[in-house]
Amino acid sequence: MESGLSSLLSISIDFGTSHLFFPMIIHWVLALLFLAVLVTKTIPFLAAVKRGERTLPIIGESMDGFRFFGTLALMVAYFYLMAFVGNIFPYTGYGFLFVSMVFVLLMALMYMHEWTKKAVTTAVITAIVAPSVAWFVLAKLFKITLP
Repeated sequence: MESGLSSLLSISIDFGTSHLFFPMIIHWVLALLFLAVLVTKTIPFLAAVKRGERTLPIIGESMDGFRFFGTLALMVAYFYLMAFVGNIFPYTGYGFLFVSMVFVLLMALMYMHEWTKKAVTTAVITAIVAPSVAWFVLAKLFKITLP
C-alpha cells in the first residue's frame, strides 16, 4: 500500500519536452478565443452582408498606396537595419535604439496629415524618447540583449 501511495505522490519530469507544456496551454486558449470571436462577430457580420444590411469593408474602398507600401518598406528596412547596425555595435542594443528612433520618426512623418512645427517637434521628441525609454528598461534594467 505504501508503494502505491508514494507512486501517486511522486513526479517525474521529462526535461526534453517540459518546456512545451505552458505554450501548448496558451495555444489552446488562443484557439478557443479565436473560435469565440469567429462565432460571435464574424458569422453575424457575414449574415448581415448577405442580407444587404452591411458591406465588406475592403471591397470598393480606395487605398492609400503610399502609406501602405511605405509601411511595408519601412518595416522590412527596420528589421534589416536593426541587425546591420547591431553588428556594428555588438551586445549594446544600439542597433535597436538608433534604428528604432529613425523608424518611429519616419512612420510618424508618413502618417502625419499636416506638417506643422508643433506636430513635427512632437514626432521628433517621441522618436527620441520612446525608443530610449524602451532601450533603457529592456537593456539596462532587465539586462535583455537587444540587436
